Amino acid sequence: MKLKKLSLRTRIFLAMILLVLLASMLISAVAIIQYKEQSEDYHKGRLERKEGSIQTHLKRVLNGRQNTWEVKTENVPLIFKEEIYNIADIHKLQINLYDLEGGLLISSKAGLQNNNAEKCLDAVIMNAISHNVEFNNDSEIAQHRYVDKHKENGETFQSSYTYITDNKSKAIAILNIPYLEKDDFLAKELLEFLKRIGFAFILILLTAIGIAFLLSKYITKSLKTISDKINTTRLEKRNKKIDVDETSEEISTLVNSYNSMIDELEESAVQLAKSEREQAWREMAKQVAHEIKNPLTPMRLTVQNFQRKFNPEDEKIHDKVDEYSKTLIQQIDTMSSIASAFSNFAKMPAQQNETLNVVKIVKLALDIFNEDYIFFTAEKEEIIAKFDRTQLIRVVTNLVKNAIQAMPEHQTPKIVINVGDNNGNVIITVSDNGSGVSEANKDKVFEPKFTTKTSGMGLGLAMVKNIVETYKGHISFVSEKDKGTTFKVIFPKE
Repeated sequence: MKLKKLSLRTRIFLAMILLVLLASMLISAVAIIQYKEQSEDYHKGRLERKEGSIQTHLKRVLNGRQNTWEVKTENVPLIFKEEIYNIADIHKLQINLYDLEGGLLISSKAGLQNNNAEKCLDAVIMNAISHNVEFNNDSEIAQHRYVDKHKENGETFQSSYTYITDNKSKAIAILNIPYLEKDDFLAKELLEFLKRIGFAFILILLTAIGIAFLLSKYITKSLKTISDKINTTRLEKRNKKIDVDETSEEISTLVNSYNSMIDELEESAVQLAKSEREQAWREMAKQVAHEIKNPLTPMRLTVQNFQRKFNPEDEKIHDKVDEYSKTLIQQIDTMSSIASAFSNFAKMPAQQNETLNVVKIVKLALDIFNEDYIFFTAEKEEIIAKFDRTQLIRVVTNLVKNAIQAMPEHQTPKIVINVGDNNGNVIITVSDNGSGVSEANKDKVFEPKFTTKTSGMGLGLAMVKNIVETYKGHISFVSEKDKGTTFKVIFPKE
């Protein structure tokens, strides 16, 4: 899962947990490194202290009253014949004494005299002793000293080499002290420390999880509120402003920006709605004026013709008056139908929710049609719903009129009206085998003023859609060119 797909709340939560884990690992790593450095310093210092104590002890024996031998290299085995074991036992370390050529003189380890590998010092060690000069930390006196560090069988050993001198600071022998680095005590302390710090980290981790959860929830709560508000923002309705208390400066800035946008959006929506209404009525007025002018022209011509050819003595004067009157009445009826269509479209349907039998009302609406090719079917004899009786009749008659007008002259017409119900909805379909709707006109069918006929204002289907949607319904259609069209009206029973 990609990090950018995670929510902000999840990322904040994971970041805090990761931060605690990284801190735990870093502190543990620092503790281990510190332990190793302390261990090295401890063993180095301990070896130096042991070496200094042993050298002091050896010099006391060399310069003691009990020593009857001359202090020189050849007499070292005789001087320390018995004392070397006591010194090694006191200091709990093995002591080896070599001559200045690297040959073993005496050792506190039993059997070392027979080990040829350890009877002579390596040339590298001899060279290192002679060239490595260190200063004593206390007296700042230079001394030749070399420490060899190596591992055997998984254990670390240090061997220090330094000169033993007489009263005149003349080197008479080489002191070798093998030293085993035992870290049991320090390792135990480190293990105990890591256990304690582990428990502390677990407690911190649990606390961090709780704090991260609450903090991420607190941080994202305001963002979720803003997100929900943005998702519900619509141009066509009044949107509420966001009111979030105790937020950070960044969230407050975002909220203020959103609220300012809502004010601007509301003002723009009002201006847009006003502009659209004005444009719609302007276009409607143009259409009404155009439709009214169409019958006025033949009416004017009829009156002028009657005025010019009027002759009271004409034998057919009564027939001509009758013909002129019929022409005027026909054009007046056309104008009346135009006015009625415009009035019906402009009037919003009154929501008089009558409980009625939809099957019965649809049959009643079809009684005004005398065409024998109109067929009615119903899935049930009674489908009860709440709807305005007049508006339901208007919906059915407009759909049937539209189907009749879609019939071509060269084809045997057939219109089928069906009423059914499903999942608490009433379904009315009106199907015809007319010329259908072209692909170019499918998106314009429910638009006011759209018509493919030579007469009429194109308000019928727009009015049907307005009525159906007022009752929380839906109208749709499927059409195939030259094969027919089916309109489907769906609206809830309650």
